[in-house]
Amino acid sequence: MQSKSLKVAAVAVALFLVSTPAFAEGAAASGGTGWGVFGAVLGMGIAAGICGMGQGRAAAAALEGIARNPQAAGKIQTPMLIALVFIETLVLFTFGFGYLALAAL
Repeated sequence: MQSKSLKVAAVAVALFLVSTPAFAEGAAASGGTGWGVFGAVLGMGIAAGICGMGQGRAAAAALEGIARNPQAAGKIQTPMLIALVFIETLVLFTFGFGYLALAAL
């Protein structure tokens, strides 16, 4: 019974926090960049997190390959660095698009 009242209280607090900016006329008249900033920050955080995971997996696979065959280090290192650059470029594109979205607001 108590968990139901906690859920109702959580929904009431969420509605209170969401409804206040929704009905605020000052933010709408001035452009209201709150959700745009939130979207840009959220997109950048997701892109950076997934990029870090991808770079970690790529580096781990390359280092594992080098550890198994040290003579192949030269053949593995260059493609690994190119792959890491491509992965990092996705985050830079996300940063650029987030900045453009904020500039458009």
